[in-house]
Amino acid sequence: MAHPGQRHTPARYHFRLGERLDAHWSSWFDDLDLTHEDDGTTCLTGPVQDQAQLHGLLARIRDLGLTLISVRMLGPIGPHE
Repeated sequence: MAHPGQRHTPARYHFRLGERLDAHWSSWFDDLDLTHEDDGTTCLTGPVQDQAQLHGLLARIRDLGLTLISVRMLGPIGPHE
């Protein structure tokens, strides 16, 4: 668990949404990779630099009225990603 004042390590995240988004939405979600699943859901995957960016992405999902199925941190990103 993060403690106040602790730095967030940049990490790769995977967001699963209940709706199918067109590819043009990728740029609105900080150019995360957008993929469509056979069940009609959309996955956004890519690097998130800090908590501010993470909360911004979550706010965009909320503001669009999208169904957030899951959010997973896949692991830290290296210095060259």
